[in-house]
Amino acid sequence: MTTTKPLRADARRNRDALLAKARELFAEGCFDLRFDDFARLAGVGTGTLYRHFPNRAALAEAVYREELAGLCERGRTLRTTLPAAEALATFLRGFVAHLHGHQGLARTLANLMSAQPDTLADGGRELEQVITELLAAGVDEGTVRDDVSAGAVLMVLQGVSTACGQPGSRADADGAVTLVLDGLRR
Repeated sequence: MTTTKPLRADARRNRDALLAKARELFAEGCFDLRFDDFARLAGVGTGTLYRHFPNRAALAEAVYREELAGLCERGRTLRTTLPAAEALATFLRGFVAHLHGHQGLARTLANLMSAQPDTLADGGRELEQVITELLAAGVDEGTVRDDVSAGAVLMVLQGVSTACGQPGSRADADGAVTLVLDGLRR
């Protein structure tokens, strides 16, 4: 069994600075930036960049995993703090808002991760689990149909993700979520 040694405080700060700068740059759509420039813009050395992230794909994957973990945690919090149907609606609408606020990361991932589909698949499983939990809570509450799987909801979200960034896509994405919520209503 291998264990990862915890990072020293300064190494953790440097890694966090790199992730924060990468998140910001991806959001701004900085696709042509040289990889070494991430270090300079984050205020760390290039050796530090390469020690934490050997390439752009690794950096994008780390940002993606952090963003996904935040979304999943938000879904679980909503499930415990709101009525089930409201939690599901809030989560799905928040997911769409998140996609539209992070189009640069989505494009970066699409460009860089085509060779690493397992990363996106792992994230999809995490997201599917949260959606399963939200749907189950709605079924238990009696507000959500019991014959629709999380996979079906994920397929709609994948379509929304694919269309993200196209003219008028935000309104269409919101409409797609409304259709899903109406279709799930018991």
